[in-house]
Amino acid sequence: MTAPAPESGWDRLAQVVAAEIPISEVTRIWCFPVLRQGQREFGTAVIARRDGDDAERVRIYTARYLLQIKGKERGKFEANLEQVGSGPVERLPELLEEAHRRSDDEDPPVEVEAAQWFAVCHGTAVG
Repeated sequence: MTAPAPESGWDRLAQVVAAEIPISEVTRIWCFPVLRQGQREFGTAVIARRDGDDAERVRIYTARYLLQIKGKERGKFEANLEQVGSGPVERLPELLEEAHRRSDDEDPPVEVEAAQWFAVCHGTAVG
């Protein structure tokens, strides 16, 4: 996956996340494959954020969206961002595996460069 396409579900989710978390604190992002069911599209990303000034700890968030892609409500968008854990940086693979297991998705997530993912947020730079 590269940068989200403008007005895609990922694009809109990146904007929601950028409004809640300082982009400069985001260290890594993993995106699960988009799921389409009927007239809806669902997307889930796992986001790792530096835990304040402590470079040895991270906070883990799950960001999800629902986009109505067909029908009368086409374009309707819902998103949520939830902190699901925190821990030492070295536990990051374990925390990601736990998120994958909870997602009920067979395919593992794909890591995306934070700078590419947030590129849609009106030129916001990643520090």
